[in-house]
Amino acid sequence: MDERKRESIVAYLRRRMAEFGINPEDVAASIAADHERLKAVRYRDAAGHTWDGNGDIPPWVVQATSAGQSLDHFAIDGAPEPEKGKRAMVDWRNDPFAGTRLATSKSDRVGAA
Repeated sequence: MDERKRESIVAYLRRRMAEFGINPEDVAASIAADHERLKAVRYRDAAGHTWDGNGDIPPWVVQATSAGQSLDHFAIDGAPEPEKGKRAMVDWRNDPFAGTRLATSKSDRVGAA
């Protein structure tokens, strides 16, 4: 981004912040609070829903665990990172959809017709 465009955006943001009575300290505090909240998150699904593990169990966790998914599957720090250059091994023994229509991919069904 060129310097003039950056300065223009900064000036616009300062005007809008003054218009709404927002101080830079307020913005910094809000960012810090968001950062702390995200650090407290222990579980996340593919859609971006999060849960810190405290309080009522959110509907997305109830739905996933009712379908047979393990809560550990959604743990953020629980899953080990695969080594670079190696393919992650999949343990199909715990697949809740094994033996169902959902376990087959479209390419599997193409040859069956």
